[in-house]
Amino acid sequence: MAVATGAGLLAGALLDAALGDPRRWHPIAGYGRVAGALERCMYAPTTQAGARYVAVAAGVPTAAAVAASLATRRRPVLRAALVAATTWTVLGSTSLRREGTVMASALGSGDLAAARNRLPHLCGRDPSALDGSELSRATVESVAENTSDAAVGALFWGAVAGLPGLVGYRAVNTLDAMVGHRSSRYARFGTAAARLDDVANLVPARITAAFTVAAAPLVGGSPLRALWTWARDGRRHPSPNSGQCEAAMAGALGVRLGGRNVYAGRVEDRPVLGRSGRAPQVGDIHRAVRLSGLVTAAATGLAVLATAARARRSWTPRRPIAGTSVQDRRGGRR
Repeated sequence: MAVATGAGLLAGALLDAALGDPRRWHPIAGYGRVAGALERCMYAPTTQAGARYVAVAAGVPTAAAVAASLATRRRPVLRAALVAATTWTVLGSTSLRREGTVMASALGSGDLAAARNRLPHLCGRDPSALDGSELSRATVESVAENTSDAAVGALFWGAVAGLPGLVGYRAVNTLDAMVGHRSSRYARFGTAAARLDDVANLVPARITAAFTVAAAPLVGGSPLRALWTWARDGRRHPSPNSGQCEAAMAGALGVRLGGRNVYAGRVEDRPVLGRSGRAPQVGDIHRAVRLSGLVTAAATGLAVLATAARARRSWTPRRPIAGTSVQDRRGGRR
């Protein structure tokens, strides 16, 4: 079944590249509405209530994915189709790049109002007082972080755990976006979602950073500078994962990321990543978008190769134990 899973991952990634997110009846949007209704029923300003909420909101769809995986264990074509449809649903790489391109177009034409109106599609930062440079910085940072969240993370968990990995990862990541931020309402309730998302992205974020370093020359960047910036600044970010992606991106583009961010009246002063770089410009958004596409393509290849390697191991016949016959190994009389 590893071959069916790999084929499904590849097909789903190609569907996302060709079509982007479904324009209507997006399953993730539907899941978000259900999770929001569940939150209203289960909310209490405690960490324990948040943990119970995550257990139900992420556990139920993951259990359903496990059941679907078991039901298709002897039906490789159906398994591949189901994995492909789910991969297409949970990936957001193409839509992320489209949003980045829209932002670059608005900024390139000098339409700050349009760019400010569009920024909430990428991140939760308050755009009302941001100028062109700060809007460019916010976009590059969002593209860097969400390359891991919207693409590499899902592909990684799909390769590791198949259909349940795809569904479970996207459920956890969605819950983190909904309740994992540091507002007064979710300061305690969102702790479980935020911590589980941190764990789920520990490996994908570093894969994202490594591929960013490797692909830096393809967008006119220096892999050595990207590697050095990642190693030096990756741990300075308050997030154990976002900083890895953003630092590698800053080094690859030769820009300076981080600084003061405002979220609905709440101010965060984040460490500067890529301290010797310049302020991001519109052209850097285009480069970040291209880099995001290259990293997603590399992650897709890695996921398919990983499932193929697992399939090959399962197909490799075991060598007979020296001194035994075929009848002995099948349980025959000695």
